[in-house]
Amino acid sequence: MLADAGVNRVSLGIQTLSEPVQRRINRIQPFVQVASAVDRLKRAGIGSFNADLMYGLPTQTEEDILETVEAVVQLNPSRISLFGYAHVPWMKPHQLMIDEVELPDAQSRFAQLMAGAGALAGAGYRRIGLDHFARPDDVLARAAGEGRLRRNFQGYTDDDATTLIGFGASAISETPDGYAQNLTPIPDWQRAVFEGRLPVAKMRALSPEDRLRRRVIEDLMCDRTVDLEQVLARHAQRPDLLDDCLARLAEPARDGLVEIDGRRLRVTECGWPFMRNVAAAFDAYLVPDETRHARAV
Repeated sequence: MLADAGVNRVSLGIQTLSEPVQRRINRIQPFVQVASAVDRLKRAGIGSFNADLMYGLPTQTEEDILETVEAVVQLNPSRISLFGYAHVPWMKPHQLMIDEVELPDAQSRFAQLMAGAGALAGAGYRRIGLDHFARPDDVLARAAGEGRLRRNFQGYTDDDATTLIGFGASAISETPDGYAQNLTPIPDWQRAVFEGRLPVAKMRALSPEDRLRRRVIEDLMCDRTVDLEQVLARHAQRPDLLDDCLARLAEPARDGLVEIDGRRLRVTECGWPFMRNVAAAFDAYLVPDETRHARAV
């Protein structure tokens, strides 16, 4: 049915192939089940698929990451995402069933990320932005090399469309003028759809400054560099508008995570795992020292 509907790429949420870790997160899917799904997709004519992997899961180790990567690359996915598990039980109550004592600490999470990234590079995958990896012949890798990479709520993409329509409960839509998020409770979403109403829970219109900051953050997340002076000029904003943001990056610059030359900013190679932290300096809505969101690494 997916192939008949014109779907040409599927993302599989594999997360981990470690059986003990799978039991901890109540997500049992042996490798043979994943391989069978890939085989059925290919036989249906859907040859491109992404594999989503995670680090930072309860009891997870570097060895678990390496074993999962080794198994997954045998399936030859065109892209692989390596995300950090976000423990946010105040937002997702079912996560209260996870024993926080079993969660890796910050150093272990970082070691798992680096181990996974190294293994993917060794398998021939090119790192794209913050958390994506693609085969060199994939369109995403080509877009990154040509400076055409984009980022939206679905992750990195080569699609230059300015509008993204989200379907389903909790899905987020993006337009040049703002965002809209669908209702999260499935019964509420279904009721709105059956009644012929847009199942939207909240919307946010963007101001000119919001659009400017969105451009700066996307440039950093995609290209690891941004010329603030050029972006400010394109958006008809005063040249010193974001100087306070640059000041917040003084410490990361001393640590060698970013390089600042006037109003030109570049995330260094050793700074790429902290790219989200760097971009957060330009987020006008992020409360400093906010603790109710998942850590970046």
